[in-house]
Amino acid sequence: MKKIKIAVVTGPTATGKTAFAVRLAAELDGEIISADSRQVYRGLDIGSGKDIGEYTLPSGRSIPVHLIDKVEPDYPYNLAEFMRDCHAAVASIHERGRLPVICGGTALYLDSILRSYTLRGGAPDPAGRQAKRELSTEELRRLLADREPGSEILKREPDNRIRLIRRIEQLEENPDQALLRSANELHPEYDFLVLGTLRTRAELHRRIEQRLDARLADGMLDEAVRLHEQGVSWERLEFFGLEYRYMALHLQGKLTFQEMRDQLLIKIRQFAKRQDSWFRNMERNGIPIYWFSPDDFEAALSLTRQFLAGQPLPEPEFRLSETFYGPRSQ
Repeated sequence: MKKIKIAVVTGPTATGKTAFAVRLAAELDGEIISADSRQVYRGLDIGSGKDIGEYTLPSGRSIPVHLIDKVEPDYPYNLAEFMRDCHAAVASIHERGRLPVICGGTALYLDSILRSYTLRGGAPDPAGRQAKRELSTEELRRLLADREPGSEILKREPDNRIRLIRRIEQLEENPDQALLRSANELHPEYDFLVLGTLRTRAELHRRIEQRLDARLADGMLDEAVRLHEQGVSWERLEFFGLEYRYMALHLQGKLTFQEMRDQLLIKIRQFAKRQDSWFRNMERNGIPIYWFSPDDFEAALSLTRQFLAGQPLPEPEFRLSETFYGPRSQ
């Protein structure tokens, strides 16, 4: 059986992935599949960086994009549903003779498709979920610590009740592992080319700060107010993390505007570091990533044409695992 060829565009936040993927899709008759855990929600626009305008070319032609604005903010969209929807989008795009271009920085979503995760367990038990909601946050922490000592959620978000409960449910559904991978092998039906957008560390820090200030100026806080007025709870907004978490804290009077802005800037930079860890692990686990400056689009396009033509590809010239996150200098 001939494998479906897929181009993947990924990289740390604020490196220009979307614009890069749109150019690639425009050149190669492709359609984009978003691999972003927040852009799937309607109304989470500025804070999630949907940048819908980037999908329209200067000529006025629009590049089709899938898995954006798919569900309402109160819907508990999960990894299993993303996998189902992404595989369906790949099949649909391929059947129409076009190139699937998966674009996003949610590394778990990307890895689940590249490696074809196997998920076990059914839907959470409503009675069990309600019982957990009645527990104190401290009791939830103890419950999770008993099931998963050293849990990353306990380290990063010990006060996020929604994520504490969901992680406990995952571990109850799958006592051995909430996520199982297929023998660490790549998806047997797909042939991937993974392209990464990369900036120097100083440039990335600068872009993250400029983007945050631009989004605040463009009405990101108004977006959070509107979502809350439409019925999205503060707790739910905090669940979405980063921008939405800190805006919710500010709007509840727990942080001043300046505290929100400064703490959020630190958290986004830390998020870029965590993304780096994922990408380095992907490389170490056998997934070659070809890193490019977004300004070096023609080289990336040439490599993608080689890939689509079935020609042998060179080894990546650069491995992210050799750096902290992004090269320190040019």
